[in-house]
Amino acid sequence: MPRPPAREGQRIAKLLARAGIASRREIERMIAEGRVAIGGRPVETPATLLASLHGVTVDGKPVKAAAPARLFLFHKPVGLLTTERDPRGRPTIYDRLPNDLPRVVPVGRLDLNTEGLLLLTTDGELKRQLELPSSKVERTYRARAFGDVSQERLEALIEGIEIDGTRYGAIDANLERRTGRNAWIELRLTEGKNREVRRVLEHLGLKVSRLIRTAYGPFVLADLPAGTVVEVRQHDLVAFRKGLRASPSRDGEGDHPKGGGGVIGRGRRQRPLHQTSPGPPPRRKPGRH
Repeated sequence: MPRPPAREGQRIAKLLARAGIASRREIERMIAEGRVAIGGRPVETPATLLASLHGVTVDGKPVKAAAPARLFLFHKPVGLLTTERDPRGRPTIYDRLPNDLPRVVPVGRLDLNTEGLLLLTTDGELKRQLELPSSKVERTYRARAFGDVSQERLEALIEGIEIDGTRYGAIDANLERRTGRNAWIELRLTEGKNREVRRVLEHLGLKVSRLIRTAYGPFVLADLPAGTVVEVRQHDLVAFRKGLRASPSRDGEGDHPKGGGGVIGRGRRQRPLHQTSPGPPPRRKPGRH
């Protein structure tokens, strides 16, 4: 039998996400609210196929074609929500970002009391690629925790763990140093479920008093001051995306560079785009022992 003709174009939700309008989920809500139109007629479904965004409007304003993706590193301080707005009026990351930054969406989330590296991008498709567990992009955290735990128990996390019916994948955990009953622990994981690090450590009987994300893939926090934003150089981003497309189906450890090397961690330093406040000098991190 003859094969049916291939459908041309891409879903409007995907095109709008790539243009930096919003995440796919947010765009679906905007379509349901009648805020997205083509030639003045409201779009009925986010599955609408288009070859381009010509004639598309959002809230009555024409949408420009997607520009090349941009990626920024933001050192999120404690006390900010990773959301655009909060019904309770609590401060969000957008209250601290510079006004001249283009519209960006966060890659993943850091909760209110977690600090460290938060990636921001203008491209919804890049956001999705970085967040998908199948892409196996490694996140690195350092946790200060109170309680007793052995390296042997931490190493068992490499097999994954189930907590209250939720299965968490492999975590590469290392006990860096201990002072009394306080310990610094480094953890590397690729799933990034909601509050994953805190829940796993609490399941081991530890109380987390500080949690810092130090790396996301090859992008590292290094000594970037809190509240500061820097942009990843375009050629570094292009090279990373080529590797990302080539590797998502591979399994096992080591599919992506470890934190500590990478775009910002080595080589020529980039100038911060903006620093919201001088703040105290970066805290000295505990060394490995």
